[in-house]
Amino acid sequence: MVTEQSIDPYADLAAFQGLPRASGLQLSADGARLVTTVTGLDEDGARFVTAVWEVDPAGQAPARRLTRSNKGEGGPVFAADGSLLFTSARPGPDEQDDEPAALWRLPVTGEAEQISVRAGGIGGVKAARGAPVVVALSNTLPGSTDDDAERRKARKDAKVNAVLHDGYPVRFWDHDLGVGSDRLLVGQLGDRPVVWRDLTPEPARALVEASLDISADGRTVVTTWARREAYGSRRTTLMAIDTATGERRELPMDGASEDSSPKISLDGRLVAFIRETRSSPSDPPDTRLMVVPLDGSEEPHELAPGWDRWATSHVWTSDGSLLVTADDGGRGPVFRVEDGRVTRLTADDAHYSSVQVTPDGTTAYALRDAIDAAPAPVRLDARTPGVPQPLRGPDAPAPPGRLEELSTTAQDGTEIRAWLAMPAGAGPHPLVVWVHGGPLSSWNGWSWRWNPWLMVARGWAVLLPDPGLSTGYGRDMVRRGWGAWGAEPYTDVMALTDAAEQRTEIDETRTALMGGSFGGFLANWVAGHTDRFAAIVTHASLWDLEGFGGTTDGAYYWSREMTPEMTRDNSPSRHADAITTPMLVVHGDKDYRVPIGEGLRLWWDLMSRVQDPAVNPHRLLYYPDENHWVLTPQHARLWYETVLAFLAWHVDGEPWRVPDLLR
Repeated sequence: MVTEQSIDPYADLAAFQGLPRASGLQLSADGARLVTTVTGLDEDGARFVTAVWEVDPAGQAPARRLTRSNKGEGGPVFAADGSLLFTSARPGPDEQDDEPAALWRLPVTGEAEQISVRAGGIGGVKAARGAPVVVALSNTLPGSTDDDAERRKARKDAKVNAVLHDGYPVRFWDHDLGVGSDRLLVGQLGDRPVVWRDLTPEPARALVEASLDISADGRTVVTTWARREAYGSRRTTLMAIDTATGERRELPMDGASEDSSPKISLDGRLVAFIRETRSSPSDPPDTRLMVVPLDGSEEPHELAPGWDRWATSHVWTSDGSLLVTADDGGRGPVFRVEDGRVTRLTADDAHYSSVQVTPDGTTAYALRDAIDAAPAPVRLDARTPGVPQPLRGPDAPAPPGRLEELSTTAQDGTEIRAWLAMPAGAGPHPLVVWVHGGPLSSWNGWSWRWNPWLMVARGWAVLLPDPGLSTGYGRDMVRRGWGAWGAEPYTDVMALTDAAEQRTEIDETRTALMGGSFGGFLANWVAGHTDRFAAIVTHASLWDLEGFGGTTDGAYYWSREMTPEMTRDNSPSRHADAITTPMLVVHGDKDYRVPIGEGLRLWWDLMSRVQDPAVNPHRLLYYPDENHWVLTPQHARLWYETVLAFLAWHVDGEPWRVPDLLR
């Protein structure tokens, strides 16, 4: 599937939103079929719609679209008989146009048919590789059995949307945890419609944002299971559930960690998972790749002792090894973990995800992306390091300019690095420093939301620093900024900025800084500690840490992050009087990770220090319907238009111009 562009999508913000966006891969049990989901604009260009596409594993035939509807489709998985299951809110034969996501089946030949619909929707679908068994999550009202639809209708007719909570949490990222909660259901694919059995009646929010896997024979599901703890806390463990009886067994845990991402081995004997230690104000978390017998007969053990990298995904091979992805020095390679040994399979400057392995264990497929390359499917050797072979999938044009790597030495002697995206030409170019979020993250792959090439296409050089707290450099790099967000993360960014500004292609007199989430925190911190930047953009940012903790959707986690003294000392709001740099504040009202109160407090602290409103240098871009991210096409375009106008105003000295979409 090649997308022809008559307009440069990096120079035209509307065209950029129209580029096809691949995400996720699924391989059939026999290894013959490979599918991905591709997101594009609807006919009106007003929203994104996702469809399922098939990719030729041999790389010969072009990709072909399998599904098409106004509502879109997602979550594709192959059933044991080779048919493709997916979820969609497209109306079925007897439903209206506002139905929740239902389960659909696309046979090897023929048309898709709806095989299950539930009032609370269907998601998290997993199908057994060797049996006609399917499991799914479905939101269900407390006490409901077969009357869930009627009870939901009664609430709607009575115009009641209130929720009476008896525990924590009540929100997650961008949505409320309403009156219902997810239940785990199991069904047989031979039934039309699928007749579900509830494996988890009244789970009391144990399955919030659950990740799960099903054994090849369909007899056992392993899912994350969140248990309530004292003082509003939660702990996530792994639960094995017999699909025939509903019997539950908690897999062995150490009582001091969080377990997630279960993957059952192809022979059904073992479960690989990720274990994360709980952090404290003095000690950052640590993540380890673990394995435990599915029957719980032994304690878990670590698969790669001494490997100082944090696995981001993992998949079993037929010989009992694992293919693992992990952040690594500004990249996200594929590794093979076998008998405690770790072998890097990909040596390029790329980031890999959605790894799938053929039944014989010799070949793997993955989505490959990089700072300068959009996600696209590739084939690689699952046993030996080599060069991945591109398949024919979504094709985004190469971005303008060039990508370089920059490194320097931090104040404490640590070697630190960044990516530097440069426009064509000798310059000197204005510089924008773009700080990543997380903070346990790094700049190591393509981003549709925070894309530096849209700035490069307009003549900006873009520095993408990985300061203290960044992942992919070992736990010591995380420890350098732990509990001290305003220390090494700040000084590291300044040191990398110094290194970039020493280059002759950079105009050190025309610089700006921006960031989102933790990057927004650091933007706020920078604003209160230096006036070296001509403008600062802060998105979804933390401002008053002392007030933030109890309002975020995961307050129990934040309570372990810093002591009250650390919270006070690291709060950017304490330095509001020192801010002289013009700031663009961006925040969405539906942001529950960094609630809107942070943006509103920051805006007031700026406004209450402006003596002459006629020359106010700051601006607030407020999205009533967006969350932590800006996800709708026009709003994403508006984000860049506003940022570029703000930088043109304060960095280039142009008159302030309100973006056309706001006029």
